[in-house]
Amino acid sequence: MRDADEIVTPRGPARVDTDLPAGPPKALLVLGHGAGGDVDAPDLGALRDAAAPAGLVVCRVTQPYRVAGRRAPAPAGHLDEAWTAVLAELRRRHPAVPALVVGGRSSGARVACRTATAVGADAVVALAFPLHPPGRPERSRAAELATGLPTLVVNGNRDPFGVPEPRPGVRVVVRPGERHDLAGDPAGTAAVVVDWLRARGWASP
Repeated sequence: MRDADEIVTPRGPARVDTDLPAGPPKALLVLGHGAGGDVDAPDLGALRDAAAPAGLVVCRVTQPYRVAGRRAPAPAGHLDEAWTAVLAELRRRHPAVPALVVGGRSSGARVACRTATAVGADAVVALAFPLHPPGRPERSRAAELATGLPTLVVNGNRDPFGVPEPRPGVRVVVRPGERHDLAGDPAGTAAVVVDWLRARGWASP
């Protein structure tokens, strides 16, 4: 079952597209979009299509600045504030779901990492994590992945934003031939994520 509505945040209304599994949910998966993109990005759509039938409640969150029609991203603090407010409401709506996995693509992955502990997440899924601005490897954002939670990173080997290195608790899967949009084989990317969730008991066989 699919539903869409808005959640009020201190930064304006955010939109949430929710897909429910057919049976009792095993986890709540909340996903954010890239800086100038939306929740219909190929990798996010494919992950929704794979995760909901595997027993997850999948919520794709559109940040307030995109709901308002702006493409330029809001400051990081505003993104984090809106995301945290949305997560609080989603936890209220789904109190019986046993696990919370937060994530997203690119900017959305960064927001999920920065706030993972504060929102009480159990794990993080980072698609196309932008390790650094293109051509600026000295401006690394690797520290944002140090959440202390189980974290899966899925990046393409041709991503101009770079590919993070694995570290304790952070698994990095590199998809051959993929760029930052992970649009070459979205279903394959989704399968990597669902397999990782399944290994932790958060997705059905």
